[in-house]
Amino acid sequence: MKNQFKRVLVTGGAGYVGSRLVPKLLNEGYAVTVLDLYIYGHDVFGLHHEHPALIEMKGDIRDPEMVQRAMEGCDAVIHLACISNDPSFDLDPTLGRSINFDAFRPMVRIAKELHVKRFIYASSSSVYGIKEDPNVTEELPLNPLTDYSKYKAECEIVLKEEATPEFETVIVRPSTVCGYSTRLRLDLTVNILTTHAYFNKKIKVFGGKQLRPNIHIEDMCDAYLMLLAAPKEKIDGKTFNVGFQNLAVEEIANLVKQTFDEEIAIEVSSTNDNRSYHVSSDKIKRELNFVPQYTVLDAINSLKEAFEKGLVENPLTNEIYYNIKQMQQIGLG
Repeated sequence: MKNQFKRVLVTGGAGYVGSRLVPKLLNEGYAVTVLDLYIYGHDVFGLHHEHPALIEMKGDIRDPEMVQRAMEGCDAVIHLACISNDPSFDLDPTLGRSINFDAFRPMVRIAKELHVKRFIYASSSSVYGIKEDPNVTEELPLNPLTDYSKYKAECEIVLKEEATPEFETVIVRPSTVCGYSTRLRLDLTVNILTTHAYFNKKIKVFGGKQLRPNIHIEDMCDAYLMLLAAPKEKIDGKTFNVGFQNLAVEEIANLVKQTFDEEIAIEVSSTNDNRSYHVSSDKIKRELNFVPQYTVLDAINSLKEAFEKGLVENPLTNEIYYNIKQMQQIGLG
């Protein structure tokens, strides 16, 4: 079936999810423009780097002129660019706000001026905060506990305010993404536990009982593809959780341990981070028939295979795999 959109702008397209999503979009026949600062490396698209339908632009989403240039000719936007977790945000809250919130409404208005038809916004499941409910659905009130999650929630409000019948909007609340990508992050629960198991033969677990919602990177990318392909009436103005397995941190640690032949020690210590929630992704399954195909175990194995093949250079010490370390290294401002 012919794609309803011709060119897609992916902000943050050279990031962890974007570097896997962009090749998938190209393979599906979309033309793609990437707008990114490329602070985690430039060669993230492999053989797709020379694809005739790919335009790569190094630039800042806080620069309206750059955003306008990147968005020209695009009829859909997938907005991934942000300071992407609590520790990175807390490193410089003013920087975090400027990227995650202050730049958002101007970008949305530029999209409307340029007649972009569909805007897909990557929010976060962290906007729910701590919930006692057995299943956290999209209808529950938000309770963001950190500046990172607060501004994610604020952007959701902005997008709803800016929506019009001609400007289709959809909000995605992803669970924690896991698995191998060419722009790899090793500061995420599944990924860091697997890294330490492989190289240190030891896993440190802080707390352990907290539930964490997880989604494999391949499924996360496929969700974005589905939201691009879906008819307007199925997605416009809607919000979707995207997750799969809700697992306690200690369960993830045990899955990692079982993946390795040699003995892996698990060291448990206390934590002040008691965020725990069971995210329901029934809505996207019910309304769009989206069913994840990959498990946390698949993510662990994809990382293990990448380590065995030598695809990850100095994973324990290389700042490029850790957002906060790389931001400190380059002095992002």
